[in-house]
Amino acid sequence: MVDQRKGRQRLKGFLLRLGHRYLGKGNWSAAHLRYLSSLHFSHAAQQIAFQEYLEAITVASERLGRLTKAMETALPTWKREPVVRALMSLRGVALLNAMTLVAEAGDLTRFASPTPLMSYFGLTPSEYSSGEKRQQGAITKAGNGACRRALVEAAHQYRFIPRVTPAIQQRQEGQSQEVRAIALKAQQRLHARFRSMSARHKKPVVVAAALARELCGFVWAIACQVSAPGKLKKSEPRTEKTTAPKRQYRLDPEKKFKR
Repeated sequence: MVDQRKGRQRLKGFLLRLGHRYLGKGNWSAAHLRYLSSLHFSHAAQQIAFQEYLEAITVASERLGRLTKAMETALPTWKREPVVRALMSLRGVALLNAMTLVAEAGDLTRFASPTPLMSYFGLTPSEYSSGEKRQQGAITKAGNGACRRALVEAAHQYRFIPRVTPAIQQRQEGQSQEVRAIALKAQQRLHARFRSMSARHKKPVVVAAALARELCGFVWAIACQVSAPGKLKKSEPRTEKTTAPKRQYRLDPEKKFKR
């Protein structure tokens, strides 16, 4: 994916230098590819450079397709397939992101709560404290970079209104009611958080990082629901301790104390 993105950036920069600008709606769509195939250059060297840039993108795209197909083939024989299928119930978490999270982080239930998992992914804010002063900064980025990128990429999908699209409904087939409820709650909470932070004019990157951090908690909840449902059971409400009434001592003014 990195090679594909860099190849596309090189080709777009090459075309902009020569004054070719695509006026369509979306880049790298079928219409955009037809536009690229119709370009001709006056100099042979420019035509050779253009074809080489285009070939590099094609090779990277074909390789990405082969690797994606290989991951789809390997998933049914993987022991962590139930967790991957359950994570795919979340919006923005398709096959690649779900397998990345599980393959990189391993058993997510080994974390006692979502907070250590957020720190493991490097999504917690950095802190500069001295004495009574406490100042928080950007995220630490000290954890697993692949999982962090996958969560940030998925977090951008929560700017849309919460709804179960046909693609999400297809991924949720065969999942329990608890998993589907967690996925829907994630949409509602993260979209509300997106609107709240956007109304305060927060930077888009800050909003995406905050949503990714909270999405990490829902990922942990679904993993626990599939592998260790006992972790999600709510603790029983604490009962108030019954204490015996305090004994009251009254002084008798007529009573004389002996020395």
